Amino acid sequence: MRNPAIQQDPALEAIETREWLDSLDYVLQTGGPARAAELLRQLDAHARRTGANIPYSANTPYVNTIPVDRQPAFPGNQALERRIKSLVRWNALSMVVRANKLSDGIGGHISTYASAATLYEIGFNHFFRGRTETQQPDLVYFQGHAAPGFYARAFLEGRLSVKQLENFRRELAEGGGLSSYPHPWLMPELWQFPTVSMGLGPIMSIYHARFVRYLEDRGLKSPADQKVWAFLGDGETDEPETLGAITLPSREKLDNLIFVVNCNLQRLDGPVRGNGQIIQELEAIFRGAGWNVIKVIWGSDWDPLFARDTEGLLARRLAEIVDGQYQKYAVEDGAYMREHLFGTDPRLLDMVRHLSDDDLKGLRLGGHDPIKVYAAFKAAVEHRGQPTVILARTIKGYGLGEAGEGKNITHQQKKLNEDELRTFRARFEIDISDEQLATSPFVRPPDDAPEMRYLHERRKALGGYLPARKVVAPAIRPKLEPLFEEFYKGTEDRKVSTTMVFVKMLAKMLRDKEIGRLVVPIVPDEARTFGMEALFRAVGIYSHAGQLYEPVDMDTLLYYKEAKDGQILEEGITEAGSMSSFIAAGTAYANHGVNTIPFFIYYSMFGFQRIGDLVWAAGDSRARGFMLGGTAGRTTLAGEGLQHQDGNSHVYSLAYPNILSYDPAYAYEVAVIIQEGIRRMYGEQESIFYYLTLGNEAYPMAAMPDGDQVREGILKGVYRMRPAAKSKGKLRAQLIGSGAILPEVLHAQTMLAEKYNVQADVWSATSYGELYRDGHACGRWNTLHPDQTPRVPYVQQVFADTQGPIVAASDYLKVLPDLIGRWLPRPLVSLGTDGFGRSEDRASLRYHFEVDARFVAVTTLAALARDGQIEAKVVQQAIKDLEIDPEKINPAIA
Repeated sequence: MRNPAIQQDPALEAIETREWLDSLDYVLQTGGPARAAELLRQLDAHARRTGANIPYSANTPYVNTIPVDRQPAFPGNQALERRIKSLVRWNALSMVVRANKLSDGIGGHISTYASAATLYEIGFNHFFRGRTETQQPDLVYFQGHAAPGFYARAFLEGRLSVKQLENFRRELAEGGGLSSYPHPWLMPELWQFPTVSMGLGPIMSIYHARFVRYLEDRGLKSPADQKVWAFLGDGETDEPETLGAITLPSREKLDNLIFVVNCNLQRLDGPVRGNGQIIQELEAIFRGAGWNVIKVIWGSDWDPLFARDTEGLLARRLAEIVDGQYQKYAVEDGAYMREHLFGTDPRLLDMVRHLSDDDLKGLRLGGHDPIKVYAAFKAAVEHRGQPTVILARTIKGYGLGEAGEGKNITHQQKKLNEDELRTFRARFEIDISDEQLATSPFVRPPDDAPEMRYLHERRKALGGYLPARKVVAPAIRPKLEPLFEEFYKGTEDRKVSTTMVFVKMLAKMLRDKEIGRLVVPIVPDEARTFGMEALFRAVGIYSHAGQLYEPVDMDTLLYYKEAKDGQILEEGITEAGSMSSFIAAGTAYANHGVNTIPFFIYYSMFGFQRIGDLVWAAGDSRARGFMLGGTAGRTTLAGEGLQHQDGNSHVYSLAYPNILSYDPAYAYEVAVIIQEGIRRMYGEQESIFYYLTLGNEAYPMAAMPDGDQVREGILKGVYRMRPAAKSKGKLRAQLIGSGAILPEVLHAQTMLAEKYNVQADVWSATSYGELYRDGHACGRWNTLHPDQTPRVPYVQQVFADTQGPIVAASDYLKVLPDLIGRWLPRPLVSLGTDGFGRSEDRASLRYHFEVDARFVAVTTLAALARDGQIEAKVVQQAIKDLEIDPEKINPAIA
């Protein structure tokens, strides 16, 4: 072994290095790249065995991944494609500039699309496939801030009107307008995926790519070479959702997934990695996660320089420069580049001596070079066995010149003056006069113009226009009543939880001939918590690879079974990933023509509170399905404590316009709600989805009361579940319970009758949210139709003829029942679980939060005393008899 202390002559070292490089060149020529790579691996292993300390690096040099000699021939007409791209650039810019002239501060973004125009145009002209009778469309998650560019292209295609472009960001204007960003809820025939809440597009695309494999492996969709493209910004990778799931696609070998990262080196406010290199950082992250990484850094103008760089000087110099300095080069002239980039070494200066300063300034980056981008995209779609990420170097605000090209302010740039517009017009050769310039007119050439014919021909060849959303799945109307009948009967004295009830319903649905194959159970590694392990054996856990091992519990009845045609999506410890799968399954009716019915069950505390942004994306996406908040309520999850006990989710759910939220207490309520949900979502094809809370507390399931008003009340939000034992009595009350607290309310009903001679009716409030919406909808209608018979809110109707104080208790914040107070005939007294949770048993928790039967009874007596129907001393005695400490701490602040 060589002594590391020995110093060798530099000249000899240079000769030694040259000999090794010549040897490697020989191997490449005779054995090819694969042999060279294998040899380098063996050399690395040998060096490490002999004690050489070789630092690990997942990075390759700061050059293009695809060398010049491996670039495919460009198949398109570059001149016409540049013309189309220039028109899209102009119309996108004009749309934002005009909007901000008409309505100051309306917003919009120019710079993102300006930097990514070449990336998208190569996709539109050569790669993004549309839907045909024989072809599945590619699924493209467009970068939200680049929306003006896609509107501008759809305008050229004839899919959007001048009026719509004029009304960009003014959707309520006469003639219709365009939403700020991709929003399927607002533009359901154009947009498929909401992506502007940064980080959500990447994680949704990952799970969608896997869901495509799921549909294919289960025979719900014919196998196809369908690609999922996700376009994102380099600054967007700071969001944890962007990179948090990138090991899944490499683990699952999702070669149908392609990320394109627009590396313009800028966030919204400034450099992404001013003191580092974001491209190198991302390369290491993605390569380490098992992705195929393609770097597109330098345009064709740089190829002659690299060809002359026989010593690797230029590559080393480019690897030294940090992104903040690269941004500086983007805004300075060629002389600055000559001095500061190349001037560090005379040999580098000599390399560019033949280039003028203007030539240096004009050296294009890879992300703006159609030839380089095409090569990268082609390599990505042809790659097998791995997902691919393309890291494309661009300049933010490319083409804006002094108005903002490469500057920190460029993301917020909304306005350009006439001089700046003139510069942009000249750079991209837009055919408008100086007189027209002031109005920033939209430009669309005649249909028979060469560029227009080319544009339509390319999209026709690829299968149609994108983005586009079309519902292709027919309505389904399964006969579910026989499947759910058993749940109407109750369990007599046998105790079960609503979670157990749901799992049994799910098992029956999975076996159903009409909908069984369409059901998609989704769970984030809590299947055993929810008692779902029996489904492992019955339908299997989905794995594209099948099961490559013998489970440790193979000898048991309910062993952990993974299968290629498995039906359960067991996502591991990730609510965000599970929700992304829910969105993919819940939108399959539009994206894949399959009416999959997702049932996503999870710890309710980790739903809206943790992944509310993704739930909002599900609503925007027009997803359908059922979210099941298991172990719900603040007091049902014994022992777990503050972080796990949910008293909030039904309050959060109010903010989501197309979610219907229910807190059922009994099996028949769950059965009625799920049936109605399937009917509305998959029969009537309503763009809604459901949230049901389920508890893990076992108690006897009551039988469904008789009467049509019960089913109606369950769905509308409240019904009389158990009338008072006596129809007449001096002291009367109305008790409202929901979910896990309804049994406490029933106990209070008995207590009040037996001990205090109070006859109380008990009501089950399945959905305060639906009652709240109905109440306000009636009020709005009445305001706008003063000459017609007023509509009466449902909750007002059912309580109109009742007597006595009204007391409501739930396992959620008091504000939840308070929502209906304005429509009740008398003041409502609410009991709820305001405050942090505690590690305790259920009885102690309900006493602590003051929602148990004792507090329901005392609160009712106190209300009667306030009404003058009983004396205060009766309440005092009840507090003493029921062993309530009147000086106990207020749980809301405990």
